[in-house]
Amino acid sequence: MKNIAIISCLVLLMFGSGVMAQSRIEVGNYPQTVNDSFNKNPGVEVETWLQNLEVPWDLVFLPDSKRSLFTERKGLVRHVKAGKLQEKAYLKLDLNPGGENGLMGITLHPEFPDVPYVYLMYTYHSKTGNLYNRVSRFKDLGERAGTEEIIIDQIPAGNYHAGGRIEFGPDQMLYITTGDSGQKDLAQQQNNLAGKILRLTAQGKIPTDNPDPDSPIYSSGHRNPQGLAWHPQTKELFISDHGPSGEAGLRAKDRIKVVRSGANFGWPVKIGAFVTGIYQQKYANPLIMWRKTVPPSGMTFYQNSLFVATLGSQSLVKIDLKTLAADSSQPDYQIEKIEHWFRKKTGESSYGRIRTAVTGPDGYLYFLTNNLDGRGNPRSGDDKILRFKIQ
Repeated sequence: MKNIAIISCLVLLMFGSGVMAQSRIEVGNYPQTVNDSFNKNPGVEVETWLQNLEVPWDLVFLPDSKRSLFTERKGLVRHVKAGKLQEKAYLKLDLNPGGENGLMGITLHPEFPDVPYVYLMYTYHSKTGNLYNRVSRFKDLGERAGTEEIIIDQIPAGNYHAGGRIEFGPDQMLYITTGDSGQKDLAQQQNNLAGKILRLTAQGKIPTDNPDPDSPIYSSGHRNPQGLAWHPQTKELFISDHGPSGEAGLRAKDRIKVVRSGANFGWPVKIGAFVTGIYQQKYANPLIMWRKTVPPSGMTFYQNSLFVATLGSQSLVKIDLKTLAADSSQPDYQIEKIEHWFRKKTGESSYGRIRTAVTGPDGYLYFLTNNLDGRGNPRSGDDKILRFKIQ
């Protein structure tokens, strides 16, 4: 009995210490040197473009036309013509969304309409009952979408941390954000698609200049990245990523990152900026890390500033940044101002939860509310797509 007790204690110590080691997340510095400010009335005239929507997630404008498409998380792609929402859906996917899952990102082939494909990212149940995310494309047939062509499949999914944003970059490659699906250790596994930025050709092939020419993974070590935007001058990729919500006792620490090929941002080994030591040598640092909970989602560069939609902060964050050594292959950026539009510091918000921000071809910035996503406080006319123009 004594030997059994000793063995039991040793096993408990081994497993206990392993759990403790795995649950520890090293926390670095907050890299920005400015404090956030708040401006509930930033001096722009906001118009309601569409209203009475159900959790709109993403929006695209079709070039050389007055058409646009947006996704609703429940599984509908909605069609807008000349600013008028069409009653008949452009596409209906048979989904059973739960948690943060459902129909998410939408983007167009970079040569649209000559190559008339619409790309979507959504969550589905496999025939065996497993939950996955996939990216597919559909041919634009004018009033509706054509048949589905799967681009990439079996991206791990869970109730939370789906990522979900898809965009074509200046290099005409397709970039896909994937969350860790609530299993944080997957973000460091290079044979797993969770917690990554993926990069593929428009046909779903792996580019030969990926960090690993046999893998779609472009960057790793992310928790729940939901925003993609390319700097208009340097053409570098910026992403937004949600910070922890209880893992290892940590909260907040949402981040904006500049992502370069092969960069590993360290989640869940570390979070934040390290300027010396092994974490500095092995992992990339964020550009911004917030002290308070923000959850940043979709974002866009507009009028030389980065505008970031936020969920918990319930604001549209305007980030002014200066490019240092812009002619370098790896320029640095200096954050000059972080201002939360449409919200007071005390918390009063004009529009509630904002899912994404999109620059329109008409010079307006469009932003989508998500007050019906189960975490917001619905207001009259929610959800909405709103817009404003900076002259």
